[in-house]
Amino acid sequence: MTEINYVKLPASGGSPREIANVVNLLVDGKINAAGEVTLSASAASTTVTDYRVGTESVIFFTPTTANAAAEQGGGTMFLSTRAKQSFIITHANNSQTDRTFIYIVIG
Repeated sequence: MTEINYVKLPASGGSPREIANVVNLLVDGKINAAGEVTLSASAASTTVTDYRVGTESVIFFTPTTANAAAEQGGGTMFLSTRAKQSFIITHANNSQTDRTFIYIVIG
């Protein structure tokens, strides 16, 4: 996954150049909302720690492997818990080690 250098502005603001840089990244869709998770093998749930998550966050998943697509399409995967800085995915308990997803967190 390509790393993006996300810039945060200080609470007191920033220089016009810093503000323009942050705004331009936002316009280009670089909102620092993405992550990646591989479901735990031989377990019925996977916990993801992500500082951007809160109890009201909406989390969208995109499978990046065939087994992940089958997991999501089979209706055995769901977001069972959202908490401050983490979420839990409940899923089928099997030995597959390549059920990998990218996700975004909104809110």
